[in-house]
Amino acid sequence: MSGDVSGIDETYDVVIIGGAIMGAMAAYFLTLDPAFHGKVAVIERDPSFAFSSTTLSAASIRQQFSIPENIRMSRFGLEFLHGAKERFGPEIELGWREGGYLILASEAGVPVLRANHAVQQAEGADIALLDPQGLQARFPWLNVEDIALGAFGVTGEGWFDAHALLAGVRRMAKLQGAHLLTGEVTGIERTNNRVSAVTLADGRRLGCGALVNAAGPQAGRVAALAGIPLPVEGRKRCVFVVHCRTPITGLPLLVDPSGFYIRPEGAYQICGAPPPEELDTNPGDDFEVDWSVFEEIIWPALAHRIPAMEELKPVRAWAGHYEMNLLDHNAVIGPHPEVSNLYFINGFSGHGLQQAPAAGRAVAEWLVHGRSISLDLDVFGYERIMAGRPYRELNII
Repeated sequence: MSGDVSGIDETYDVVIIGGAIMGAMAAYFLTLDPAFHGKVAVIERDPSFAFSSTTLSAASIRQQFSIPENIRMSRFGLEFLHGAKERFGPEIELGWREGGYLILASEAGVPVLRANHAVQQAEGADIALLDPQGLQARFPWLNVEDIALGAFGVTGEGWFDAHALLAGVRRMAKLQGAHLLTGEVTGIERTNNRVSAVTLADGRRLGCGALVNAAGPQAGRVAALAGIPLPVEGRKRCVFVVHCRTPITGLPLLVDPSGFYIRPEGAYQICGAPPPEELDTNPGDDFEVDWSVFEEIIWPALAHRIPAMEELKPVRAWAGHYEMNLLDHNAVIGPHPEVSNLYFINGFSGHGLQQAPAAGRAVAEWLVHGRSISLDLDVFGYERIMAGRPYRELNII
């Protein structure tokens, strides 16, 4: 893994591997910082983003997490969305819908829901706990017979247009000087325990002063190119578009104890659920929709929770991959403690899009100032990966 600086086609102060929302946000905040005067390259193998976690996600944002740092990152994500027109111009339309999350719990789940709520309240999140009577009053279409408690985001939770956000961030990063390159990184070279260059599939060799791994579900594979273990893998999730004949007034993003979620999408609804645990493995290049997840897992549970959904028409579906941190379902952000110019922005385990503004800002601050200034995100450092010391997020959706 030692590197030879001869034969370099181009040299950049910072090379970012991955041009979807994490890489784009890091480039945006880096080029926005008046203290940074370097040259940035963002390398993306598929600039159409047809198979990107960013564009295939449910594009939602919540504050209902179990640890303070995740709440703080998502609260900045909300602030970023609200200020998008000031950042990117009046033409950007993110389609923000403040519909709230409704997370339901059976009797067994009540202690965790209450503990999470206490953390959320301490962080200033506007989350209401509703007993079955309160749930029935607010959501009369909901079957609460086996529900003991619900947590509802009164404000500050909803969904938006991920494509528009990604396009806006990439456009602004480019205007601010970032070089958006198309290519696939196939090699990472190290010299004296520093990354010195990356090699692309087309043979180009780029020198780099610092390297940022923003490769999403491929982050573990990219880290391995540098000889670095990173327990991040892809997991396939199918999203099903359905139409209910009966209007479901005030449907939030509902998360059921059985594991499914559903939320409005225009005149339709979108829903999803993880497959059985034994089948939830690294999908590789598999983007085939698994309709059995809908037919055997989601629909029966959905019809039980919202009886009107018994008469449901499936419209279409897609499959996407998201990055799972196998250690603790939390992000890895910041520098490697030994490879001093290698930085991580990986492993968000399904809540990356909403936390990308905070994560991208943090990595940019690490690169320019040597630490995350705006938020203390040291708990997400790579050191815990090396030590095998999980810092778990319990509220994974």
